[in-house]
Amino acid sequence: MNKFLLSVHVLTAIIAIGPVTVAASMFPPAARAALTRPGDAHAAAVSRVLYRICGIYSAVGLLVVVFGFLTAQSLGVLSQGWLIAAIALTGLAALVLAFAVLPAQRDLMDEITAALPVAAAGPTSRRLAMSVGVFNLLWVAVTVLMIIRPGSTTGV
Repeated sequence: MNKFLLSVHVLTAIIAIGPVTVAASMFPPAARAALTRPGDAHAAAVSRVLYRICGIYSAVGLLVVVFGFLTAQSLGVLSQGWLIAAIALTGLAALVLAFAVLPAQRDLMDEITAALPVAAAGPTSRRLAMSVGVFNLLWVAVTVLMIIRPGSTTGV
């Protein structure tokens, strides 16, 4: 059962978190392109698709947490330091996504839809790019902790 839970946890992480990190990274330049070319349907559509990927896959990403807790409980490692650190970093990444990345994307999508001038996108786009970088670095740290598992004796 441990191997099944761990497999589902890893697969959901790859399937859900991977697309969010990639789409979130691609969104700021796509939004800037859409705002510099008002009326360019293709540029606006690319931004819209990336925005939807981030929204949908971040909701699917909740399964990563669910299966992560089930796996940790099954393995009896819920109290280990590496896992507590990974849980804290995951929570922080979720907060960055929910309160910085997705709202900034929504604001830029509103600007694209309203065909506002490019000057309005500058600060929002830069803040978004920085937030996405922080989000991605948090996931790198979580991934490293999950692979290395300092002090783990589970043998999995």
